[in-house]
Amino acid sequence: MISPEVGYVIMITDADTSSVGKLVAGDGATYHKVTFKALTFYPKLQEVVEGEVVEITDFGAFVRIGPTDALLHLSQITDDYLKSDVKQGVIVANQTARSLKIGSKLRARITAVSLGKGAGMGKIGITCRQPFLGAVEWVAEEVKKVKGGGGGGGKPAPAAAPKEKKGGDKK
Repeated sequence: MISPEVGYVIMITDADTSSVGKLVAGDGATYHKVTFKALTFYPKLQEVVEGEVVEITDFGAFVRIGPTDALLHLSQITDDYLKSDVKQGVIVANQTARSLKIGSKLRARITAVSLGKGAGMGKIGITCRQPFLGAVEWVAEEVKKVKGGGGGGGKPAPAAAPKEKKGGDKK
């Protein structure tokens, strides 16, 4: 079940039903007051989520985030030009050769949420075009570069030497 107020209802627990109920004429059911706890998932804008690619299409990938799938459009994967191969189930970047395939784990930011009554399962849009987002391997590479594993040795760069003024030394 999906509700614009609470999001996706995953499970109802600790249900306590009142023994006193109501009968409605012409309806064979009884109606009782109930108290319960609900486990829900409400996707919020700008929230960072982790998921798994479950489908590759010509226009992007569907990523399972909790109880639903979110759309990761080709334009939101990376700044590189991309090729989508639906038959092979892979999206490949032309310059960096980074790839997303069915089963890839990734981290993304939620950019669009529509849980209205018109959307049967709701619609969620996500992006990976920000630092430290994308496939888990890509994020690990970025973290390694920041920590100095990318050839810097972990030491800060030496300060640049002061530039000389043109025109020689005047006293």
